[in-house]
Amino acid sequence: MTSSTGRSLLELIGGADERGLAAAGLACLDRCLPLLAPERAEVLRPVWAAVARGGGAAWAEAVAKARVELDGAGGADADAGGVVALVRAMIDAVPAEWAEEPLRAWAERCSTVALAVHRLYDVNEDGPLHAGELRRQLAVLDTVAHGPTGLRRARELSTEGGRVLRAVVSRRARTA
Repeated sequence: MTSSTGRSLLELIGGADERGLAAAGLACLDRCLPLLAPERAEVLRPVWAAVARGGGAAWAEAVAKARVELDGAGGADADAGGVVALVRAMIDAVPAEWAEEPLRAWAERCSTVALAVHRLYDVNEDGPLHAGELRRQLAVLDTVAHGPTGLRRARELSTEGGRVLRAVVSRRARTA
């Protein structure tokens, strides 16, 4: 699958600047966060604001605060090899430094983890949930490439994706 510009996910991540990389990783984390801490949906709002301001000290401060607020989320992590551990690893790996290389490594990892998480809940390996997550990742990278104005759309895509994933998980829990 490619973006509206005809570029692949790897190409978009490879060509993104710091703001785009931070937004891409944060969007993946934001969509998966309800699996770890459904009651803390707004904990990443200050991190999004730091991305809009261009990172720096605001980024480091917002990331540190979010980590503290999410410390212990997900309980005792009974599924250490499962979804909670994957989402926790995304949070733990957020770079405090606003620099291209650590943000790129984090964005790539978040992309991979988010796709894997969606695949776990899908009806088949490349089902609609996984395909939807891939489309959202491409759309986020496309929109943030247009500057700070694209961040609002990226956040909307993340909110929508989080709702979809929560609904799928909830439906699965009811039928189990």
